[in-house]
Amino acid sequence: MTTNLPKIAWIGLGIMGSPMSENLIKAGYDVTGFTLEQDKLDRLTAAGGTAAGSIAEAVRDADVVITMVPASPHVEAIAYGPDGILENARSGALLIDMSSITPQTSVDLAKAAEDKGIRVLDAPVSGGEAGAVEAVLSIMVGGEQTDFDQAEPIFEALGRTIVLCGPHGSGQTVKAANQLIVAVNIQACAEAVVFLEKSGVDLKAALDVLNGGLAGSTVLTRKKDNFLNRDFKPGFRIDLHHKDMGIVTDAARNVGAALPVGAVVAQLVASLRAQGDGGLDHSALLRAVERLSGAQV
Repeated sequence: MTTNLPKIAWIGLGIMGSPMSENLIKAGYDVTGFTLEQDKLDRLTAAGGTAAGSIAEAVRDADVVITMVPASPHVEAIAYGPDGILENARSGALLIDMSSITPQTSVDLAKAAEDKGIRVLDAPVSGGEAGAVEAVLSIMVGGEQTDFDQAEPIFEALGRTIVLCGPHGSGQTVKAANQLIVAVNIQACAEAVVFLEKSGVDLKAALDVLNGGLAGSTVLTRKKDNFLNRDFKPGFRIDLHHKDMGIVTDAARNVGAALPVGAVVAQLVASLRAQGDGGLDHSALLRAVERLSGAQV
C-alpha cells in the first residue's frame, strides 16, 4: 500500500510501545520496529508492522523515529554511538522520544541531534497501559512549534490530550509533575482503602461514592478494581515509578522547589521495591500501607 504518510521507525515495544505502535499501524502508518525481545517483534509483524534486526536497519529510511524505552540510560544507549539513532537516521528526520526521562537528558539529546540535522521532540505520556491501548493518552511535548505541528497527526493517533509545553525538556518536566501527582494520589487512595476496610465498611460502595465527589479522580477510576481485587498485574510498574520519583525529586531540588509530601511518597515507593514488589503495578502502594497497618502481605 502506498501512502503519503511519513514512514515511522519505532524503537522499544514494551507494555506501552506495543499498543502505541499498533495504533499507528491502524491509522495507516508504515511502521518498522526494533526491540530486544523476539516475541514483541512477532507481535508487531502480526499487527501489520515490519520487524527490523537492528536500530540502524529500523531508522535508515524513516521520516520519523519514535522511541519508548524505560529510562535515561536506555535513551542514551539507543541514541548515541555507531549503532545508534543519531548515526543512522537520515538528516532531516524527526526523532520523537516518548520515554519518561530526566529533562536534562532530553535537552542534551536535542543538542546532539541538531549537529546531525535531526530534529527532536520530547513527548512523554500519561495514561498507562489502558490509555495506550485505547489511544487516549495525555501527551506532553517539549520542542519547536514547527516540529510539533508536523508530529501532531501522529500524536492524534496515540492520544487525546496533546499539548506543546515549551522548549526541549518541558515535556519531561510536566511528566515529572504528573508522576508526582499520580503517586501521591495512589498513596492517598491506598490509605483510604485500609482505613475503610479496618472500619468494616463495604469497600466497593465506599469507593463508588468517593469517586463521585471531590475525592474522585482518574487515578481512583483506573485503579479501583486493582484495590478491590488486590490485582497488581503491572500497567505501570513500581520500578518505573521509583525512577520517576527520583527524576522529580532531583529536578525539584535543582530549581529550588520543596516537595515534602512527594519526598515521603518517593520513600514509600522505594520501600516497596526493597520488599521485592518492584515488578507490581504502582497501585501496589496499597501493600505498603497494609504492612504498616500490621497485615502480613
